[in-house]
Amino acid sequence: MSGGVLQTEFEFTLPQGYADDEGNLHREGVMRLATAADEIKPLKDPRVQSNGSYLTVILLARVVTRLGTLDNVTPHVIENLFVSDLEYLQGLYERINTQGADAIETTCPDCGESFTVEVHGQDEVVAGNAEAE
Repeated sequence: MSGGVLQTEFEFTLPQGYADDEGNLHREGVMRLATAADEIKPLKDPRVQSNGSYLTVILLARVVTRLGTLDNVTPHVIENLFVSDLEYLQGLYERINTQGADAIETTCPDCGESFTVEVHGQDEVVAGNAEAE
């Protein structure tokens, strides 16, 4: 068994950002790992029962724990994100909950070597763990 610490929160930077009612832009945030309850409890929500696509909104509102200086990330906040930001958060959710890290697997087009690239925000990537195929 590994003695490492489980990372449960992941910082992110939205591509566009959420503009609140006062015109403040919120781009920096934190998403935590989802629990089974995060995926099960929203299924009882009437908005999800009437429109299955709304599950994404409720789920992201549960796991995004911070966005800029907002006191609370609510379904209303998630509903009012730009599509590019919603897609970014969906991708982040998938990466951290299936891989346990904000990383993507890629292959060098020149040599064919596979490696992991950590994604830390819109413009920042860090190459890591190179593995030969």
